[in-house]
Amino acid sequence: MAVASRVVAVVGPTATGKSALAIAIAKAVGGEVVNADSMQLYQGMDIGTAKVGPAERAEVAHHLLDIWPVTYPASVAEYQQRARAVIDELHQRGVVPVLAGGSGLYVRAALDRIDFPGTDPQLRAALEEELAAGGPGPLHERLAGLDPAAAAAILPSNGRRIVRALEVVALTGRPFTAALPSYDAQENALYDVVPIGLDLDDETLDRRVDDRVAAMFAAGLIEEVRGLVALGLQDGRTASRALGYQQVLAMLDGECSEAEAAAATATATRRFVRRQRSWFRRDPRIRWLDAAAPDLVARALDLVGAEN
Repeated sequence: MAVASRVVAVVGPTATGKSALAIAIAKAVGGEVVNADSMQLYQGMDIGTAKVGPAERAEVAHHLLDIWPVTYPASVAEYQQRARAVIDELHQRGVVPVLAGGSGLYVRAALDRIDFPGTDPQLRAALEEELAAGGPGPLHERLAGLDPAAAAAILPSNGRRIVRALEVVALTGRPFTAALPSYDAQENALYDVVPIGLDLDDETLDRRVDDRVAAMFAAGLIEEVRGLVALGLQDGRTASRALGYQQVLAMLDGECSEAEAAAATATATRRFVRRQRSWFRRDPRIRWLDAAAPDLVARALDLVGAEN
């Protein structure tokens, strides 16, 4: 591997310890961390996204955290431009970028040659009207009929991504997932990547998810959401749908109790974990490690070193 164009990518389901491993790798190789979690891009969404705090950021520089207000509609195409600009700037400084996150499309957008289709304002408006009138359920069912792979990868509650997928299908006449290049086509890789995946068995990962959700509520997730409501969270088409935030917003609207919001968050997160795993497991380039291994960092560094 050419060190000048190397990128280490730490990916996998939620609650497997990607952030901690990315920091450890960055410290060992003289790297800096580049965020690839779509919800950590938002300012103030800290507790519910398990965003690294000031102490971790003081140890290793982090990029692409807190770049958008919660009212901003996320755009993977814009993230792609920003991520590549950061990666290229780090390479120019002789620094190894360590991309870390569980948003599969964002990871691929940063690292592979992907051109995202444009948009049609009238079509988008019509789909968004349907979303507002009937919710994401019927649109997700329509997507499942047109592009089962996309429907499997997108949460049924994520109205904005469902709308985008349906828009791409209508504009291109092809499945949304057809816009993504083949995993095994070497010419599609923009950089020399060391892709490291973290995973756990279902029982352990479910327990970690439950523990994480309980810790988030104990750490003040409800207060965080209240503060973000004042900044327009409910008007944020992307941010308001984030796991934990959507459930707390429902609680604040009187639709459920705190205990029910926490339980719903854990259930939704466990489902999301399965979708993340399904997405990343399709990529044969990823080298998988047991996230609970006592020598995890050493194993990861061995993979990084083996690519020299």
